[in-house]
Amino acid sequence: MTTLEAGPGLPVRAGRTVRRRLGLFSAITIMAASNVVSNRVWPEAYIPWNLAVAAILLVLARRCGVTWGDLGLGSARLRRALLHGGLAAAAVGLIYLVAVTLPATRPAFLDARAAGPLSSVLFAALVRIPLGTVVLEETAFRGVLPALVGGGWWRGTLVSSALFGLWHVLPSMGMSSANAAVGEYVGGWGTVAQVALAVLGTFAAGVLLCAWRRWGGHLVTPMLAHLATNSLGVLVAWWMITP
Repeated sequence: MTTLEAGPGLPVRAGRTVRRRLGLFSAITIMAASNVVSNRVWPEAYIPWNLAVAAILLVLARRCGVTWGDLGLGSARLRRALLHGGLAAAAVGLIYLVAVTLPATRPAFLDARAAGPLSSVLFAALVRIPLGTVVLEETAFRGVLPALVGGGWWRGTLVSSALFGLWHVLPSMGMSSANAAVGEYVGGWGTVAQVALAVLGTFAAGVLLCAWRRWGGHLVTPMLAHLATNSLGVLVAWWMITP
């Protein structure tokens, strides 16, 4: 009978696992606090605050031993990722074009949050969403969190997408009064049911964005898909509600 002795690599791997678990807990805590700050405490600093949080998360992940490749920020597959991201953005544009032409889906774009002068809408679509929303959310939910969770693609995807859904609890409150379609179909459901629906919807979106990250091999792919979804949505909504 032979006995297996712990090799010198086992303590190193155990230490790396502990470090990543502590990093995961720290990242979730940072994101939870950031969500409250950017949505309730200090919304005026949305862009610089979220950029700073994204940078902190990257530093944290790197300190936990996560590589740039694990984060989806390696350079090896950037060209492929740009191609996949372009395809994703084009698919979003096509879906929006079809949705605008169909009477059943047109009300989804009647969103009061897109009201205002063209300058403010362009600022939201070209500055606030790319820098304040896309950079942080993709860095966190398609980069840092899946890498820290580990355990294979599905595990990282499900955990990070569930957290992505919970991330949208605060932003989803009051949506039924802002969006005509949401108000018509779920306005009478109550706040809890509306928030639960938003969480499920963004969980599904998170899984799709993780798939785009995997197909493209880089964070730029889900970033472009996310940017197209939000920014084109704002522009189309403004066009729909502007006399």
